[in-house]
Formats: sequence, C-alpha cells, structure tokens
Amino acid sequence: MVELAARRTDSGTAGAAGGGGAEPALTVDRLTRRFGDQVAVDALSFDVHAGELFGIVGPDGAGKTTTLRILAGVLPPTSGDARILGVSVARDPERVKPHIAYMPQRFGLYEDLTVQENLDFYADLHRVPRAERRARLERLYGFSRLGEFRDRLAGALSGGMKQKLALSCALIHHPRVLLLDEPTFGVDPISRRDLWLILHERVADGVTVVVTTSYLDEAERCDRVALLDHGRLLALDSPAALQAGLEGRLLAVCAPDPRRARRALLDSGVVRTAALFGDRVHVVLEHDGEPDAVRRALDDAGIVAAIEPIPPSLEDVFIDRAGGNRGPRRTGAEHAVHAGHADRAGRPHRSDP
Repeated sequence: MVELAARRTDSGTAGAAGGGGAEPALTVDRLTRRFGDQVAVDALSFDVHAGELFGIVGPDGAGKTTTLRILAGVLPPTSGDARILGVSVARDPERVKPHIAYMPQRFGLYEDLTVQENLDFYADLHRVPRAERRARLERLYGFSRLGEFRDRLAGALSGGMKQKLALSCALIHHPRVLLLDEPTFGVDPISRRDLWLILHERVADGVTVVVTTSYLDEAERCDRVALLDHGRLLALDSPAALQAGLEGRLLAVCAPDPRRARRALLDSGVVRTAALFGDRVHVVLEHDGEPDAVRRALDDAGIVAAIEPIPPSLEDVFIDRAGGNRGPRRTGAEHAVHAGHADRAGRPHRSDP
C-alpha cells in the first residue's frame, strides 16, 4: 500500500531550491542500515533543500530503496539519523509522517476499487476536509489525465496509469515532502514524461521531492543528485556540475568489436576507466594522458578504431566515480548506465530490493 501520513497541518510553502540560507527540508546524518553482516546503507550524509527536486541515483543494490524506507519512517536505521522538517526520523517517525508521502516502487493500491474509490479512500484516511475535496480531486484528475477513467478498477489500469493513480493518492493530503521510489519503473515513455511533468509542477508549488532512480537520463532532470554505490555516497551536486567536474579526458572509441577494444585498453593500462556504450567504448584518461597512447594500444592489439573527444554525460561520471570498470566483468555501476539505455529502447530492468 502507498504509505502516507495524515493531512498536512500547516499551510506554509517551501522555499526555492537552495533554500536561501533556510533550514534544509531534509538532513541525513551518517545514516546506516545493516541486515546481518550486509551494510545496505553506509554512513550517508546529505541535505535536501526546501522546494528541491533531489535524485538518489545508483544501480541495483546501491541502497536507494533502503534509504527511502528509513526516511519514510517504515524502517529504523541501525545508526545515524535523518531529520525531516526538523523532526528526527529515528526517534520520532510518527511526528514526521503527517508531513510526508511515500510511494514505494511496487503498486500497492486496492485493485478491486475504482480510481475514484481509491482517491476517496485516501482522502478519508488523511482526513481531507469535505469542502476541499472536489477542488483537490479535479486538480489531481487534471494533471494525471485519469478523469475519464475514474470508474475503472485500479487493477485494470496500465502500468503508467497505475503509477499516476498512486502518485495522485500520495498527493491528496498536500504533503510537504514527497518520497518516490523508482516511480517510472516499468512505465511506458509517454507516462514517464507525464510523471516527470507532474513532479516538476509539485516542485514549482514548493513541495520537496526526493526520487530514486537507476536511469541516469532521468537523473539529469533533478536539481541535484546523490550518486550511490554499495550503500556509499560517491558524489553529490547538480548534474551539470558533476559532468563539468569529471577529471581527466573523455574519449569515445568506435571499433568493430567494442568489447575487444575495451579489453585491450584496460590491459594496456593507458586508461583510467573504460565502459561500453552501445557500439562505442568511453574511456577516461588521466589529466596528463595522451589520446595517442590510446591509438598505440589499439594498434598494438591489431584493432582499427575511430577516436574522438566527447563531453561527459552523467553516465560517464557515475562509472568514473564508481571506479570499478578496470576488470573484465561489468560492475553494478555500469549495469545502471546500460539499464538507462535499455529503458530508452523499451526494455525494463529490475530495481534494487
């Protein structure tokens, strides 16, 4: 079920992203969660500004879902804490819940109720005043485009429509902080676009949105992103700043057999990282690395290839920060990058549990 909280209790709106010096809407301080010997979340620390669209980005098993469940107050941390609107999630999660909405990845509404009945149920659950319901429902129907389906059973909706219904139920009580776990997982491209438009509209209204994703093309829509791998924070900044901050030179190598070219470059030791991007290999050189060294390594391996410098994408930054592409096996970070490309081609992937 969509895990939400009672109706918003104050009518103040959040400030613009960046906060203008105001207290962050959300503060994470050395947040840690262990499951037996496994460390799922490893001493995470970051702030989220009021009215910000903040992305938590990483491959399967990076700790994204665990982090969001802790922030929603449904899973206690092993150590550390998080504060939402000044209230400790670890010590007083029930005081946090009236101000947030949490939408898990898996659809959790009542499939044997209609769209309208699900919305009515959540309005009752969160004690939305009767006098305000009609206006709220019409607005939700307006941006979700579900109005013509209000009498359809939720179980009969498409994947994208189900996600828009779940998001509408999450927004019925006007939460100040919205926590979304992989909201576009398994969703068609048009519905993906619609969901992101809805999120940007909510941010424009002052809502603070924290969203997890394995799709790095989606992460570029966020104001700032936290890059996670194996529960650890690799980097945090705006997508543009992360791309501009990639250290070293980035080259694209186009060869008839890109896997063989990647292996040859990794074995040569002339590149810092090398990752497959479709029929190309993206390689990062150290600052003093010379593109001619890449050419010589390929020539020595008998590989004919075209080489050109390219601007970095967020995928390139993630793989370089993860630093795990030196060996023969694909790392989790590289899988996340390719999951993003697979999504654009229409093939879904699994998220971390």
